[in-house]
This record gives sequence, C-alpha cells and structure tokens, in this order.
Amino acid sequence: MDNVTIFEVAEVRDEYVTAIVRLLAQLSTSQHVFTHDTLQKLVECDTTHLFLLQVDGVIGGMITLCSTLSPTGCKMWVEDVVVDEALRGRSLGRRLVEHAIEYASNCGKVALMLTSRPSREAANALYRSAGFSLRETNVYKMNLPQ
Repeated sequence: MDNVTIFEVAEVRDEYVTAIVRLLAQLSTSQHVFTHDTLQKLVECDTTHLFLLQVDGVIGGMITLCSTLSPTGCKMWVEDVVVDEALRGRSLGRRLVEHAIEYASNCGKVALMLTSRPSREAANALYRSAGFSLRETNVYKMNLPQ
C-alpha cells in the first residue's frame, strides 16, 4: 500500500490551507471560507484537533475532533471527515475514523459522537462498521448573524 500518514496540524502552512479548501469543496456544496486565519484559530484551540491524512506526501483527507465537557460528561464530536475523490475506495476514510477513535480512547472516558446525512451512504456504512450506533435524536441548527 501507499505510504499513508495521519498527523495533527500544529502549525499554519500554505499547503495545509490549500488542501483543506480543496477537501471542504468535496465535503459539502455549501460554501465555506477557510483561510490562514481560520487554520491559526484551529491550531490555537485546545479543544479542537484537526488531523490530515497524507498519501505519498500529498494531503488526501482530513478529520476533526472537537471536545466539550458538560455536566453529563466529556463528549468528542467527529467533524468534517473527507477523503479526496481521487483516493476514495482505498479504506483511507476508515483509517481516519480509526485514528480518531484511538485518539479519543486515550482521552479517558469519552462519548464519541458524529452526525452524517443519510444520503452519504458509504460514510454511514463506514461509521456503523467502525462501531458507531445510530442514535434517535433531532439535530437542530441555527446560523447566528455576525
């Protein structure tokens, strides 16, 4: 198999910003503005962990873990899981998810959560096969003005 590495982003680099912008465009049809400043804020945030996947030195995927502590315990949310279209079908998404599970497991007692649109059939199958179970709940969203 190719040389695959997964690492946590610890500094701002042009190549990271360029790759994340490319990956976000493949993740969602919604337009996301992602800049050097955005990446700097993520790097500085101690409750957010952005991991990039490289294949033969080229960034080809990402996953984010966000942690929160509430009265009901520690939760970590998996966000923005995406593998470059050109690299799909090679179990790289599974590697990202397994990396996130391992990272969260090393953080103590944590409930690991994620959401995924039903239309993302392959992603949902991956999450179920990785041990996640479907939870009956409603997800609400409110975009607040800036």
